[in-house]
Amino acid sequence: MARTTKRSQSRRSSSTAGSIADMEIHRLAHYTFFVGLLIAIVAGFFRNLIAPEVLVTTLVILGTIVGLFNLTAKETTPFLVAAIALMLAGIVNLGLIPGVGLYLRSILSNIVVFVVPGAIIVGLKAIWQLASD
Repeated sequence: MARTTKRSQSRRSSSTAGSIADMEIHRLAHYTFFVGLLIAIVAGFFRNLIAPEVLVTTLVILGTIVGLFNLTAKETTPFLVAAIALMLAGIVNLGLIPGVGLYLRSILSNIVVFVVPGAIIVGLKAIWQLASD
């Protein structure tokens, strides 16, 4: 009897440790999303100060982290719809708007670069889930 109690306590403590680790990873990915969005916006205003290779690489890495760790099953469809909307909006030539157009185009392009890796990963996860059902 005492042995069963120790096993169940061991399972609960390992389960709790796993859920705490999952919460920490989810929180890290959540902050990664805001950092990536902030970088995309700031880099849009100061587009000549940051090397494009560094910016794109940074945004792709951050977007990959977000796609891997941040989204739950119920967030999959809204995320993919928003990603598609952003990609379609990125097609519009906002650079033609006088004054702010170049900044808007640059910010939107950066956001698209940030969101696309996450959308690819989430899309692949969704396809995998559909195939396994």
